[in-house]
Amino acid sequence: MSADQQTVTALLEQYERFGVELGLSRIESLLARLGNPERRVPIVHVAGTNGKGSVCAYVAAVLTAAGYRTGRYTSPHLVSWRDRIVINNQPISWPDLHHQLQQVEAAIDPAEPSPTQFEVFTAAMWRYFAEQAVDIAVIEVGLGGRLDATNVCPRPLVGTIVSLSREHWQRLGPTLADIAREKAGILKPGRPVAVGPLPDAARTVVAERAQTLDCPVDWVEPAIALPDGQLQFRQIQYPQVLLGPHQRTNSAVAIAALQSLQSQGWQISTDDIQTGLAQVQWPGRLQWSHWLGQQLLVDGAHNPAAAQALRRYVDESHPGQTVTWLMGMLATKDALEIFEDLLRPGDSLYLVPVAGHLTAQPEGLSAIAAQVCPTLEICKTYPDLAQGLAAVNRSGGSLPVLCGSLYLVGQFMELQRET
Repeated sequence: MSADQQTVTALLEQYERFGVELGLSRIESLLARLGNPERRVPIVHVAGTNGKGSVCAYVAAVLTAAGYRTGRYTSPHLVSWRDRIVINNQPISWPDLHHQLQQVEAAIDPAEPSPTQFEVFTAAMWRYFAEQAVDIAVIEVGLGGRLDATNVCPRPLVGTIVSLSREHWQRLGPTLADIAREKAGILKPGRPVAVGPLPDAARTVVAERAQTLDCPVDWVEPAIALPDGQLQFRQIQYPQVLLGPHQRTNSAVAIAALQSLQSQGWQISTDDIQTGLAQVQWPGRLQWSHWLGQQLLVDGAHNPAAAQALRRYVDESHPGQTVTWLMGMLATKDALEIFEDLLRPGDSLYLVPVAGHLTAQPEGLSAIAAQVCPTLEICKTYPDLAQGLAAVNRSGGSLPVLCGSLYLVGQFMELQRET
């Protein structure tokens, strides 16, 4: 680990104790002392429950293919903090990240409430993108929308709400309508928004908010799957590079956002769209990988909607096959619902902790899994990911799938690099 990486990690850990606290006052005050770098960065703002990262990857890939210097900000990261801040597919360097965080920390007023870790990092992103003079940045909402630290630009080029389901309800509200109000908080007066298919209660809330703010809304339907494995959306045909039927929606929302940019004068051709979509990379989401010679599927699947998408892909790609699940998840996640969506009679389940994070204990998860699916073939716990992977390799037979947390997927990728 380099000196810069060690310093970045230590600096960010200082702010971890402040937890997650939604609100704009701290980030706005901090950005003002930094000279409001966010005002110098034209953005595409991406909200939603699932699919946000994929939409960011699609839009950024196309804008890069079109010749624009394109920033991309996403969270959480898979392997390192650098993954979150990217320009033209190149992550920020450790020295640059260290420098930006130093500048942000120097601007913090000790007399005011401390910013959270996400706010400190987001301020560093704004400063870096402004300093690097990106032409445009694709910015993923961290949590919710209305009070998220990314929601500080009064005139985004275009916003998107990719999907909406019941997640983070403790912070965003108990109903889909409550959650939709928070997501719709990214809408700005007169600015266009592309919206994927939403539950009726959520769609009503978003439509009312858009009408109040006079926002042009593009209600996006999923792309059509063609017999040759291509997708088609509004007469544009392109290969499906990212796996899963949900990518029909994600790619369509991305194209709709790009078409909004086209209408505003951004030079993006159909060839650029096709090239960018063909080159897109978004690791750790329905990705086939290998561990010591054995093929396995890896996917974050950290909430019920993502678990449903994963189960649907497994059922369609490997009909009738039992699954060996290698899982770990955070204590904040709804393990019961995730297990209900994933587990089937005859499946096997190997449970591990998510190291370095607020993990759910494997023994507790085992009890929940036994309640949800008492006919599992195997349900075992292991003290770490490496031992869980070794057990899956020894098991043989059924389809191996690693899922439950993006952090766990990132740890798997680190282990891959070390072997």
